[in-house]
Amino acid sequence: MSNLNNSAYNPDVLSCLANLSNDEVFTPPEVANAMLDLLPQEIFSNPNAKFLDPACKSGVFLREIAKRLIEGLKDKIPDLQERVNHIFKTQLYAIAITELTSLLARRSVYCSKDAGGKYSVAQFGQSDGNIFYEPTKHLWVGGKCLHCGASQSEYGNETREGLESHAYQFIHNAIPGEIENMKFDVIIGNPPYQLSDGGNGKSAKPIYHLFVNEAKKLKPRYLVMIIPSRWFTGGKGLEDFRKTMLNDSHILQLIDYENFKDVFPGVDLAGGACYFLWDRDHKDDCIVSNYKDGQLFSSKRKLNEFETFIRQNLAVEIVRKIVSANKLFLSERVSSRKPFGMPTNYEPRKSGIPCWFIQKIGLQYADKNDVDDSNKYLDKWKFIVPKAPIAGQTDFSKPVGFYYEGNTKIAKPGECCTESFIVLGAFTSSQEVESFKSYIFTKTVRFLLLQTVVSQDVTKKNFCFIPDLEKYDHHFTDKELCKKWNITDDEWQYIDSRICNIGQ
Repeated sequence: MSNLNNSAYNPDVLSCLANLSNDEVFTPPEVANAMLDLLPQEIFSNPNAKFLDPACKSGVFLREIAKRLIEGLKDKIPDLQERVNHIFKTQLYAIAITELTSLLARRSVYCSKDAGGKYSVAQFGQSDGNIFYEPTKHLWVGGKCLHCGASQSEYGNETREGLESHAYQFIHNAIPGEIENMKFDVIIGNPPYQLSDGGNGKSAKPIYHLFVNEAKKLKPRYLVMIIPSRWFTGGKGLEDFRKTMLNDSHILQLIDYENFKDVFPGVDLAGGACYFLWDRDHKDDCIVSNYKDGQLFSSKRKLNEFETFIRQNLAVEIVRKIVSANKLFLSERVSSRKPFGMPTNYEPRKSGIPCWFIQKIGLQYADKNDVDDSNKYLDKWKFIVPKAPIAGQTDFSKPVGFYYEGNTKIAKPGECCTESFIVLGAFTSSQEVESFKSYIFTKTVRFLLLQTVVSQDVTKKNFCFIPDLEKYDHHFTDKELCKKWNITDDEWQYIDSRICNIGQ
């Protein structure tokens, strides 16, 4: 299905909950079932198969699994009540992320928040049933949690008494004893995405990868999880996870959505979402599927073909032919963050070295003692661009703009900039920088940049697919680059559809 939420109205309470927006996103039933469809369906006819949701919120995964097992075990356990008791007591398990979600999950799975009560569809000897929750504490070391990286100042102060600690059992070495030594055939879930790490502003640390890593340690037969797609290019705390995932030959399928709202209609998160099937016994290439304009595009390929994962199958061949024909790339030319050593919140001075600040401040001054010119940029003509050129755009299925006249600058010799900008290129003449600018403004170059971007921030590593032509002595056009790199008419049509015109 092209859009998991283009279904008829369904008054399912779990569908309504899925529209709530926070870092602990509830999974719509349609999504849960799409994930379950990845599994070999004969597993739902196996009375010995065990399933675990280690980040249970609404109980939707257990509920939908139960429906399939009730149907699949009909022949093996003909009596309905006996079948239900067997399924709920010996096959379905979960670890809730909060006390509230444990009650919600029991209500949706057992039809009663008290699994031992008379209204429960399966009579347990205790109120928890097989949906466990125990308050867990962070382990503070140097102001951070050793397990999840949460900030002690944010989650460990006294003012939070009575509030959730967000110390999730599954990633805090607190797996309930009842399931600690169990072997699970399937681990499936939608883990929490991030926690505040105490940085500037609303800085947050991803934690969803910790759930994936912990699940793999349990060595299930299959692992299915839905997580943000930002891991494709790494980022804060995700570099090791990205490398591990891209080199993991056990990933059998990867389904990617560029627009997060196509999966979670009430949540807006840059970079989209993906879910995957990890198969313990699979050791081969991965089937990568993505949706565009209602169409499904699938291709079997190696996830680690490039250091940065290319999400769109239609883009892979274009990148392949360009990368194979070039040896130098702009990731080696583009500056790191803070090209002159000054942060975004650096205060303008009344005099000193001319300095470009954020757009609304413009060209002001910086103290010469604060300007770091170790890169030898200061006396050159520089093409500077914002580090967050697409701030506010979260849906990458729509055409992306990146750079245009209004958000880029040519900084003259003697001018510098704060961390609000990065230096894409520094040259000895104005002719060279103007030529370089025309190169960057082509749709072909910006398309290559798009293949590595999954958030509003752009850094030097995102330029790894863009060739450095070294010689910039004329005005570049897409027609010239298409000819130079043997881009076909069909490929150009695709490039053109993905990138906004200059000024848009």
